[in-house]
Amino acid sequence: METPTPSRLKSARKAAGLTQQQLGMALGMEPNTASARMNQYEKGKHAPDFLTMKRIAKELDVPVAYFYCEEDKLAELIRVWSNMSEDVRNQIIQITKDNSSESDL
Repeated sequence: METPTPSRLKSARKAAGLTQQQLGMALGMEPNTASARMNQYEKGKHAPDFLTMKRIAKELDVPVAYFYCEEDKLAELIRVWSNMSEDVRNQIIQITKDNSSESDL
């Protein structure tokens, strides 16, 4: 399986309304190389190291785990989860536990 990072990076960048160059420059890359470098990441030719990925995630306002998750639905849940209140998160955890207990019966 190919890594999901390139396509998720492109999707998150576009959702944030940024060009490759704008994102790269926001991360401190030189203006003349920012677009090319981000393009390499989005094409999967090169992969950012974890610390760079954390910076990208922060800039795009998504959890870093979103970029690495293999399952699309779980990745979407991770993205949505990051915007939920602690109370809603706890409710979801409880519902999930309750439902998983029922399936064990």
